[in-house]
Amino acid sequence: MSGGGIARGRLAEERKAWRKNHPHGFVAKPETVADGSVNLMIWNCTIPGKQGTDWESGYYPLTLHFSEDYPSKPPKCKFPQGFFHPNVYPSGTVCLSILNEDSGWRPAITVKQILVGIQDLLDQPDPAEYKRRIRLQAKQYPALV
Repeated sequence: MSGGGIARGRLAEERKAWRKNHPHGFVAKPETVADGSVNLMIWNCTIPGKQGTDWESGYYPLTLHFSEDYPSKPPKCKFPQGFFHPNVYPSGTVCLSILNEDSGWRPAITVKQILVGIQDLLDQPDPAEYKRRIRLQAKQYPALV
């Protein structure tokens, strides 16, 4: 089996598990290509804002990009460009410890866990990550002396 075979096999299982049982209001489905076939490597998802938070009543679009190295490596998770959140880059890429292959990622983490983790992050930003990004930005704007 090639490396890509492993990724696709795992994603096919994830898709079955999701169809059987997933959290209310969430959507996660592999992209359908123009010819009607399914591309398991890109999933189009929707994350509902949590009840009782400022995010409620919104349904936020997120794309998961899986590589041939999945599940050894996490997917890249992207909101639309310019999505506003302290832990989302201007490109839309989500910064979350479980999505970082050097810290929190483990191959056992499921699509469901990723999406629920991102839903939690919406209303509970990671201030450490926010501070780290602000400090990086400060370096981009040194004194003009």
